[in-house]
Amino acid sequence: MARRCSQLPLALPPTWGGRRRGAGRKPTPGKKTGVPHRTRPPHVATQPVHATLRTTSAVRCLRSSRAFPAVLRAMTAASRRGFRIIHFSIQDDHVHLLVEADSRERLSGGLRGVAIRIARAVNRAFGRRGAVFGDRYHARALATPREVRHALVYVLMNRKKHDPGTTGLDPCSSARWFHGWREAVRVPEHDTPVVRPRTWLAAVGWRRHGLISIAARPRS
Repeated sequence: MARRCSQLPLALPPTWGGRRRGAGRKPTPGKKTGVPHRTRPPHVATQPVHATLRTTSAVRCLRSSRAFPAVLRAMTAASRRGFRIIHFSIQDDHVHLLVEADSRERLSGGLRGVAIRIARAVNRAFGRRGAVFGDRYHARALATPREVRHALVYVLMNRKKHDPGTTGLDPCSSARWFHGWREAVRVPEHDTPVVRPRTWLAAVGWRRHGLISIAARPRS
């Protein structure tokens, strides 16, 4: 009579498979932890957004005479229906933007579009290939007049944070096209790379806390 064979149970460690604490790719040594890959919060069209794009370690020259004109042209063309860049500041290895968007889709699509345009422009300017921005954009909604005013100072005066000896208006920002200076500043009427704000907070509301002096400095 043939003997019947039975399958022996295979015991596997309980840690195999599924979600585990500490799993996933670890950040490169010496590199700041990136923006977490979490679902972004809903966007409110009446609230401006402060967004930041950071470059890779291979691109740290966005303010150079070779790169900045290309970056400026890319941003000028980035405002589209439902997405508006109202102010910006270009630093060596990151970009600060104040934007408005009519929906969450317009916001995410617009910021991705800005990053793509700038990356292509920088690569063309330097005759290079490869990634320019090394992480997801960081975005923070501005829900009150005071938050918008703080963001305006932080963005327009950001160079003073990185170079404390800097005075006057940063030529690598939209400061010269800003209409909220306390002092008399001649604002160019043509060739503006930014769009006039349409939200109440960015156009009118922040002024409740006073106009901004050209001597102002951003908070840490």
